[in-house]
Amino acid sequence: MTIDDQNNLPDDINPAENLAAITDDISAALREAGKEQNHVTIVAVSKQHEAARILPVLETGHRVFGENRVQEAQAKWPSLIEKYPDTELRLIGPLQTNKVKEAVALFDVIESVDRIKLAKALAKEFEKQDKRLKLFVQVNTGEEEQKSGIAPNDVVTFVDECRDQLGLTIEGLMCIPPAADDPAPHFALLAKLAKDCGVSALSMGMSGDYSIAAQLGATHVRVGSAIFGPRPAK
Repeated sequence: MTIDDQNNLPDDINPAENLAAITDDISAALREAGKEQNHVTIVAVSKQHEAARILPVLETGHRVFGENRVQEAQAKWPSLIEKYPDTELRLIGPLQTNKVKEAVALFDVIESVDRIKLAKALAKEFEKQDKRLKLFVQVNTGEEEQKSGIAPNDVVTFVDECRDQLGLTIEGLMCIPPAADDPAPHFALLAKLAKDCGVSALSMGMSGDYSIAAQLGATHVRVGSAIFGPRPAK
């Protein structure tokens, strides 16, 4: 059985070539918008993909990856990080407080800080492990009831509370616009909120809209299927 059989993915998917094409797309989008080059980091979202599919991207020199679940990341990333110790691993999915200990031990960045209970748990765990992760606050720009995140009107207060009361360093904001919406207004709103909060990093844009996000100020775009192909069938 081949690796591609194990992943139920077509043989013609080349993650390294896809990454190069996305890099070119972002550069073209930035030129079109008159923006500076090389300020957008591609977070290669490797969730549900096995190590064999991730390796070709690591071998290009790319080192920034995103995972949605702590348990899945624990199963495949320690051995990869041992081989590529300069890897930056980012948790981009929801984090339950009972997984905070494991998350702090494994990840370098958590992009999904979405409630004060989680922020407090992270602050305590940082002290226990004597480790400080980079943090992003997830903003529910569409104010969707079913989606996690801080409401736009509450973001400044939440960031201030994280800083002033918990001693956390908030590096940036993250959002996932409603699937049916034009993402541009959501990206513009996130950029405005970042200025209001005094943070410089913006994690926004995914496989279908990373070029728009780059033009509107993203510092990080989270790209999965456009690099690795469709996720394996369960």
